Amino acid sequence: MAHLLIIELPGGNDTDILQAAVDRGDSFTFLTADFALYQQQPAVHAWLKHARAYIEVSKFDMQEAQAQVLAAHQVTPFDAVLCLLDIRLIEAATLAQALGLKYLNPTSARLLRDKFSVRQRLQARGIAQPLFALATSNEELKEAVALIGLPVLIKPSDGYGSQNIVMLEFEEDLAPWMSPLDDMLPSRADYGLGVKANDRLLVEQYMQGVVIGCDTLTQNGQHTLVGVNDKLFFEPPSFAIRGGCFTPNHGQFKAIEAYVFALLDAVDFDCGATHIELMLHAKGLSLIEINPRLVGAKIPRLINLACKRSIHSDLIDLHLNQTIAPFSEASHVAVTRWLVADTTATLLKVELPNTVDARIACVEILKHPMDAVRPPMENADRIGYVMSCAPTREEAQAVAEAFIAQSSLVYS
Repeated sequence: MAHLLIIELPGGNDTDILQAAVDRGDSFTFLTADFALYQQQPAVHAWLKHARAYIEVSKFDMQEAQAQVLAAHQVTPFDAVLCLLDIRLIEAATLAQALGLKYLNPTSARLLRDKFSVRQRLQARGIAQPLFALATSNEELKEAVALIGLPVLIKPSDGYGSQNIVMLEFEEDLAPWMSPLDDMLPSRADYGLGVKANDRLLVEQYMQGVVIGCDTLTQNGQHTLVGVNDKLFFEPPSFAIRGGCFTPNHGQFKAIEAYVFALLDAVDFDCGATHIELMLHAKGLSLIEINPRLVGAKIPRLINLACKRSIHSDLIDLHLNQTIAPFSEASHVAVTRWLVADTTATLLKVELPNTVDARIACVEILKHPMDAVRPPMENADRIGYVMSCAPTREEAQAVAEAFIAQSSLVYS
């Protein structure tokens, strides 16, 4: 039985890594900046009650966190460090290094927490990038947009989860009464857990094409492409994902695999999981961004369905430096579709269809009665999802789409 140090939970409520640890028979200590955040959520707290111990460090002061973790390590040694939250990536890498445990090296962790720096590194390593620039003031922002030209994307260089992204597509978007460029900074964006945006904005040429997500595991510098998730978005100006189709890799993605591995090598990624978003267009492949952790937004459950195993358990094995079994038994594809509001309102209830279809594998509603809802602009606006699993993409998609079409929302 391994003893894991688990740092925070993605979204503040995703307990899948805790469930995987419990199912394996591993013990864990939970490290957080705000334990009350989790205590006030009964379903989350129920899983945290399995913890061997809790370590709470206000504002995640790194010196104090390291001292407490090392003290706990002296009592019951840790065997692995797990963190699935972007804003704690650097701290997790630093703590793992102090403990002498397998994790992404701190240098790459710092690089990957800044999207502008990643673009610079990849360009320096000879991997073509879209036009891009850094803006740290509103004046620099206007200069960057003028230099790159429309259409452009503006995103926080330290952001994640499709938050706070702006697209400028037409000249009228720059009109004085429409343009956001005069007051985007300071943004005052709050990522939670005491972490504020650093107000470094990445401005980049907007690309058009098909978005795909590539999920990888890396152990001792050796990469594995687990599979590819074709992503479906809501209509612009939304940046929320409407669903996806995860297909396990059986060698059919050679070109994608080669490109993804070149990206990982360029940023010296040596340990852990990544979710890499690519744009597939007429000229080939381009990077959207490298997310240096296991994919979120419930997509791991999609991977589990298609691969008939727990990707969270694989991630734990990876950090324990244990051999990960091949993904050769994966024979199905898995599809997800999200349920969203069509108006700004207060949610009273969600009415779901009665179904006994075995291809419906998972249904979860994330919003609660009396929650404010709105049409989806970012992923946090989504209400719930359905997952289906079938031998073919067409069959799985049809089942999921039918389930969403038969669902309804009741507003106050």
